[in-house]
Amino acid sequence: MQIRELGAFRVPAIGLGCMNLSHAYGTSPPPEVGRRVLEKAIDIGITHFDTATLYGFGRNEALVGAALKPHRREILLASKCGTRGVDGKREIDGRPEVLAKDLEASLQRLQTDVIDLYYLHRWDKRIPIEESIGALSGFVKEGKVRAIGLSEVSAATLRKAHAVHPIAAIQSEYSLWTRNAEIGVLEACRELEVAFVAFSPLGRGFLAAAALEPDQLAEKDIRRHMPRFQEPHFSRNRRWLEEFKAIAAAVDCTPAQLALAWVLRQGPFIHAIPGTTSPQHLDEDFRARQISLSQDILDKLDALINPSTVSGPRYSASTQAEIDTEEFE
Repeated sequence: MQIRELGAFRVPAIGLGCMNLSHAYGTSPPPEVGRRVLEKAIDIGITHFDTATLYGFGRNEALVGAALKPHRREILLASKCGTRGVDGKREIDGRPEVLAKDLEASLQRLQTDVIDLYYLHRWDKRIPIEESIGALSGFVKEGKVRAIGLSEVSAATLRKAHAVHPIAAIQSEYSLWTRNAEIGVLEACRELEVAFVAFSPLGRGFLAAAALEPDQLAEKDIRRHMPRFQEPHFSRNRRWLEEFKAIAAAVDCTPAQLALAWVLRQGPFIHAIPGTTSPQHLDEDFRARQISLSQDILDKLDALINPSTVSGPRYSASTQAEIDTEEFE
């Protein structure tokens, strides 16, 4: 469980999702804090770093590019296109000419001449997936991208894209409390030999047992608009949190480590990219790859946290309409 394949790359099973350093959870930490987290990641052996054009509307790529430039040859650098900030608002645009502009801007911010893994961040449903993937395959031919990925798509869309150009990885939310990938995507990844990269493997922090009360979330924290962090769902989900913490104590690990170990146990092709702004939590998360879970513990976790026991959808209806993942009835 230490080293896993991701396309042509071999990396530790746990990487770093860099979004938190510039985006999404209220006021972002100062750049020097973000740089310390990235340097700590290098120090402890993380080699898989994930960013995107959208995060901080380019600021995250710039931060990652500057901090990791001295280590560029030793890391897998992943970014995403097709979702960006325009006039201060998020915009999904999968037109080939727009993706080309995204790429050039990302290369400049990341201070590199090639991106190892380049995802289509969201499928723009106005554009056939084959057309957007055709554009990304052109970037590979140009030598500006080494491998292509997809984010938040269904198994059917993955297969359509893979028929145009080999897909190295699919990235979607996956954790004990978000199991949508189990409907079809994980099996498609096994079949097509595509790596699966789990973002938010700690349930947006909830599974780290550090969830704030809904009214304590920062004004610009995206969780304010997520049903599971709103009442009555928040209180319902908190009912099983104490038992989850007790299972972690029995395994002699933290709740965050237990959640990550469960994700990695679901398949040898699965990677996890938790995000954090804390060097201490980063070290804690990375050590989760060393935790072995018995079948008895796995059974207890699956019985405790599953689509029947988790209250509320993961996204609002408007956000859900923007993605292509399968949903439980």
